[in-house]
Amino acid sequence: MKQRIERLREKMSRQDMPYLLITDPNNRFYLSGFTGSTGVLLIGLEKCYFLTDFRYLEQVKEQCPGYELIKVEQQSVFASLRQVLKGFKGEKLFFEENHLTVKEYWELKEVLPNLAILPGSGIVEELRMVKDAEEISLMRQAMAIGDAAFQHILQMIKPGVAEQELALELEFFMRRQGASGTAFDTIVASGPRSALPHGVASERKLQQGDFITMDFGAIYQRYNSDMTRTVVLGEPTAKQREIYQIVLEAQLAGLAAVKAGVPAKAVDAAARRIITERGYGEYFGHGTGHSVGLAIHEKPAVNTRDETILQPGMVITIEPGIYLPEWGGVRIEDSVLVTEEGCEILTSSPKLELLKL
Repeated sequence: MKQRIERLREKMSRQDMPYLLITDPNNRFYLSGFTGSTGVLLIGLEKCYFLTDFRYLEQVKEQCPGYELIKVEQQSVFASLRQVLKGFKGEKLFFEENHLTVKEYWELKEVLPNLAILPGSGIVEELRMVKDAEEISLMRQAMAIGDAAFQHILQMIKPGVAEQELALELEFFMRRQGASGTAFDTIVASGPRSALPHGVASERKLQQGDFITMDFGAIYQRYNSDMTRTVVLGEPTAKQREIYQIVLEAQLAGLAAVKAGVPAKAVDAAARRIITERGYGEYFGHGTGHSVGLAIHEKPAVNTRDETILQPGMVITIEPGIYLPEWGGVRIEDSVLVTEEGCEILTSSPKLELLKL
């Protein structure tokens, strides 16, 4: 945590930020290691403060060395800032505008009328883009849970089984393997519903000949995994084979384009080019991927607009798809670790052939 705070302070100093108020739970954990649910951080260029109520005082003492603990009494946490900043000689306090509500912003202004309250979101998220060794280790374990869950669920895929049954079993299995929960609402979309990119599991029962797209992830010690596989129930048709093969080629092209020093949008272009050239460009309407970490969607995005230069230590997804209305669709997704020379695929479930169940 100390190294993370020092890196943050370097950024704050360059951007003339004397104090930064951290209210986002993921950023709070990233900078302090605190696993509780209530508290805010005040990061200064010289001192760090943790403000919380009596329920978490002992937990902060145990988990957050290096922070000066401020007990929040009956008044709001922002009112407690007045005491902390009483001797503050600066004129600016920065906050995370992507997390603070409008009501909380005006309360902050009222409590600290002599300070300029300015937006400072994104600075911690920029640090989080590149994962350190501990984070990568935890994400490997999260990805391994997802891979094991995929192998497990294949045994349950048969006609008459409801999408919701598969989603529930995926969650139960991942929890039994050590996950604290699912990274997002599990997507199980079968038959015509597989044309829905975010087709969260429904009551629909699987039928012979269905495409079944499963997009799911585990949370392991707060870090997320993410993967998608599409399988077919029974013997695939020629069109199903064609669509699957195009998506697979696009996904492999995206993976091949991943490398430190490459703009994120170039990876998107590599995958998108395959689908477009084969005549299905209009049926691939989302980005090729996104970063994963403490949140399931982090910076950078892997889409047509994001010019972020990939760096070693970033973990991103590569997940092109084709979605044909009223017919069905295919998505194949891996999470990968960016390296100097390319990438390391963190999800190892089979995909090079369309699995027939």
